[in-house]
Amino acid sequence: MDNLNLQIAGITNANDAIMCADAGFNIIGFLVGQKHESNEFITKELAKEIKNALPKNIKTTLITHLENADEIIEIAKFIDVDFIQLHSYIKESEVEKIKIALPDKKLIRLIHIAQNGEILNDISKMKYVDIYFTDSINKATNQVGGTGLTHSLETDKRLVETLNKPVMIAGGLTPENVAAAIKFCHPWGVDVNSGCRGANGGRDKTKVKSFVENTKHQI
Repeated sequence: MDNLNLQIAGITNANDAIMCADAGFNIIGFLVGQKHESNEFITKELAKEIKNALPKNIKTTLITHLENADEIIEIAKFIDVDFIQLHSYIKESEVEKIKIALPDKKLIRLIHIAQNGEILNDISKMKYVDIYFTDSINKATNQVGGTGLTHSLETDKRLVETLNKPVMIAGGLTPENVAAAIKFCHPWGVDVNSGCRGANGGRDKTKVKSFVENTKHQI
């Protein structure tokens, strides 16, 4: 899939970001603005530093739990990201403020999916969305991303086929299962976090290279 977009989320340092970009990821995601459990949130200053170290052709995403439009706008402007990924149950009136203030930045809206494939939020209420993002939720740990949990790909496939906007799929993707997920769902993009994480919490170079390579050879 030549036009498949590859995003890696939870990047916390420039070395990992550059390594992932060199391996073939074209979108690097920074977690800034925390409200739910995660060990990978960084400051806007560090995110900007990492962004500035990347090649100019690499896109960046602000991934945030924040629900206040003014805060999100300020951070997105400061880092100068291409995408804003909203991982909260943010009011649509706040999303509207973001879209009006930052019309050139694409909004990625999260669809929470339980492990059985049940959709846990109301997609019909999302008025402002450029790209949908499917991800597993872990209620036990209060994680809304980076859970490492898979969910039924039947749901992802149905969303890709029925929604009128691009869909990026996530949720427990690894080098071992990403090819099958792409072949089954035919998404606009795939996102990985924990599936390429190393023992020290950073990105594992072998896993990163394997993940990218396997997106090119669907099984």
